[in-house]
Amino acid sequence: MSPLAGRVQLFFQEKGSGPETIIFSHGLLFDHRMWQYQVAHFESRYRCVAYDHRGQGQSEGKPPFDMDTLYEDAAALIEQVSPGKPVHFVGLSMGGFVGMRLAARKPHLLKSLTLMDTSAEPEPNRLKYRLLSFIFKTWGPKPVSHRIVSILFGRSTLQDPDKRKLVDDWRKTIEQYPARITQAVAGVIDRAGMLDEIKKITVPTQILVGDEDVATVPTKSMKIHAHIKGSHLHRIARAGHSACLEQPEKVNHLLEQFLGEFNGD
Repeated sequence: MSPLAGRVQLFFQEKGSGPETIIFSHGLLFDHRMWQYQVAHFESRYRCVAYDHRGQGQSEGKPPFDMDTLYEDAAALIEQVSPGKPVHFVGLSMGGFVGMRLAARKPHLLKSLTLMDTSAEPEPNRLKYRLLSFIFKTWGPKPVSHRIVSILFGRSTLQDPDKRKLVDDWRKTIEQYPARITQAVAGVIDRAGMLDEIKKITVPTQILVGDEDVATVPTKSMKIHAHIKGSHLHRIARAGHSACLEQPEKVNHLLEQFLGEFNGD
């Protein structure tokens, strides 16, 4: 747990060492552990820092939870763990919302940006997600946990017996969340779009999306790609909204190729 200049107590896990730092920023209803396969792959050559957003995981549940506040948290974290040296930022969904704001507003903090299963538009499914959030807050997570899991993972993962434990473990984690997690959910549901703002991004950017993602469908990533000049877009087969967990080898390969451009690999 680390205090960020009077802002909030954020939990982060640091592993590995190397001349460059990768910051991993998780999606809604997950935590830093969603990057376990990426950290394990890169920690022998990079300093890997995976953190929990405020109100999630082991970080302090201090409001507000809007995306601008979370972006400011991430900027403060980067300045604290890598002062004066830009980092590689990898963000999935909610983490991608944060990453785009960093790249557009404080590009000096980033050496590269990887956006995964994310969107630069307002949430189109607000009513559905508000209903799920209301049920969660009123009756607890169990009545909606299976529905949530069907949004977070693609059909191939849900139908794969070898990945049943992965899905069940995260479903059980969600079922332990307190009602206050819905405050973080509201921050995502009510976010503002930023398609026009991301046109300013000049940081080298890679965009990854699962071809079975139903939460932020591939067309959302295509729009981001169209708005960020020079960006690269890759679709990941047999992955949904949690590509780094569902197809870790494919994600690691694409990250390896992209990061290799910065160190001559």
